Amino acid sequence: MSASSLKTVRDAIKRRSFDGVYYIWGEDDYQKDGAIRQIIDAALDPGARDFNLDTRRSSELDAETLGVLLSTPPMMADRRVIVLREVGALKKDARKVLDQYLTHPEPDLLLLMTGAAGSKADATLSASSTSLQFDLLTGDRIPKWITHRATSELGVKISESAVELLQAAVGSDLHQLSGELDKLASYIEGHTDEIGEDAVAAVVGVRRGETQADLLDAVADRNAPRALGLISHVLTQPKTTGVSIVMALSTQMLAISWGRARLDEGLSRAHLAQEYFDLLKETGAFTGRPWGSATAVWARAAERWNRELLYRALDSLLEADVALKESRVSSEEQLLATVVLSLCAADERSAAA
Repeated sequence: MSASSLKTVRDAIKRRSFDGVYYIWGEDDYQKDGAIRQIIDAALDPGARDFNLDTRRSSELDAETLGVLLSTPPMMADRRVIVLREVGALKKDARKVLDQYLTHPEPDLLLLMTGAAGSKADATLSASSTSLQFDLLTGDRIPKWITHRATSELGVKISESAVELLQAAVGSDLHQLSGELDKLASYIEGHTDEIGEDAVAAVVGVRRGETQADLLDAVADRNAPRALGLISHVLTQPKTTGVSIVMALSTQMLAISWGRARLDEGLSRAHLAQEYFDLLKETGAFTGRPWGSATAVWARAAERWNRELLYRALDSLLEADVALKESRVSSEEQLLATVVLSLCAADERSAAA
């Protein structure tokens, strides 16, 4: 949905013609905030903004205050803009005022309403406005977003390898990715016009071979020494926790189980990577890494695991997930080491079965 919503915003800005009411909702607050910022920048002259822009938290508004906001005309400008944050939090009396306004919106008022992340769309608001939905970007769209943010917004190039390393280190959090790109653009200023792997290593603090993706690779290959050596490095990386690592490992082992079953049904390994990619598009599963590298590794690893090993791995991951979420562990690193040993250790007869 995000792509069509972005197009709606860009078309309105290009025409300098806006609908009277927008309802902006979905899981991705970064994209929602970006859409609001772009609309405001295009709809209001900077010189008149102080008098004609009101941003309010809906939970703090009563019916009278909201009524005054919606009925106040613009001052020395063609329109006013009102932003109602988390509109679902309006009290009943204030919501009645809003619903009444939506039946006859003022032509000189641009109303932007946002829904809270995690909340369902409000059917009434969607029907009474231009609805813009911004869901979290799937793993295959993150590299394109990174490249667009660097080239179109920051005016710098970024290599494919740097994009991959940045995504592997930071994940899919657009707020954090944006912040790291800002720092990277400043870091290379005056030296080069392209962000490379070396810059990512220097600024983000992670080198190729030390990312969560590398830890996942080592487990997929059942290389316990390699995986154990990476745990401490990965846990120090931005927004990486024992829970997020176990989630990514669980996705990986479920994917390998699915792939093992497909191979047993007669699917060729050559077609398995594409089927994995189609599966990710359908499910949007949390991979903890770029989709391209995930599907390639899963396809390779599916032949190396049998049902007994996979069942045991999933049982271990379930136990670890419960222990982490119930705060029954004193050391995430120690628990992850135990999980890695459980997943990677197996006798050769079982592995060959």
